[in-house]
Amino acid sequence: MSGPDRRLTPANGRVAALELAGRVPAERYVPGEGARVARPVLDLLAAPGGARDRQLLMGEAVEVFERRAGHAFIRAARDGYCGYVDAAALDAPRAATHLVATPATHLYAEESIKSPDLAHLSFGSRITVLHERRELFETPEGFIPKKHLREIDRPFSDPVTVAQMFFGTPYLWGGNSRLGIDCSGLVQAALLACGLPCPGDSDLQQALGRDVEGEPPQRGDLWFWKGHVALMVDAETIIHANGHAMAVTYEDARKATLRIEAQGGGPVTHRRRL
Repeated sequence: MSGPDRRLTPANGRVAALELAGRVPAERYVPGEGARVARPVLDLLAAPGGARDRQLLMGEAVEVFERRAGHAFIRAARDGYCGYVDAAALDAPRAATHLVATPATHLYAEESIKSPDLAHLSFGSRITVLHERRELFETPEGFIPKKHLREIDRPFSDPVTVAQMFFGTPYLWGGNSRLGIDCSGLVQAALLACGLPCPGDSDLQQALGRDVEGEPPQRGDLWFWKGHVALMVDAETIIHANGHAMAVTYEDARKATLRIEAQGGGPVTHRRRL
């Protein structure tokens, strides 16, 4: 009998979230301490110094349950994903007002696009705007072009349009940014930007929406294979981050299905509609 999913269970044996007291074994049950990601991209690891499960972006909120040997055991606010991050990459919590709404942007040292660029920020990064200048917003970290930000309470309306913004992004296992993204990271970025809850991995995403097996495909449908997911752009075309092209690409859905099966990935396992 399998135990709780470690990805979604804020417990590591030494500590566990207070709400898990009596439900999972731990030496201590603790309340989560609020924190914020203070780096442009931060790996979320399965174990300290271990493999990357996912990534978190600048400004994302997390709960910290333990700090130990330079790592923090955390739960991500966006989807409940648990794991380890570099503790030095976390800062005090702060309410975000805007999101990076273009594929990427730069953070500038001064109120000028000719000033030194301090960081490269990906779509979905959460930003706190302090003041509106003529062409840039001032934030605690620096200045960002106004045209690249969107109010946090104005979600996008079409996940496929968001996914298309990542076209050409390099494939990266566990990636969640414009610098590199994988299939489930692309779907999550698209759905979260539209205000739709979405877990981080494709096996968890299979529970989204309703089953539409046997129905004509529509824009926005999710197609799943074993370990893979794609978004339907229209009735014949998918967009997905894939290791075949090592990038986010468009592909004919029928040809992709044949290719994936021929390469050992099996047939389509689920077709879901949000």
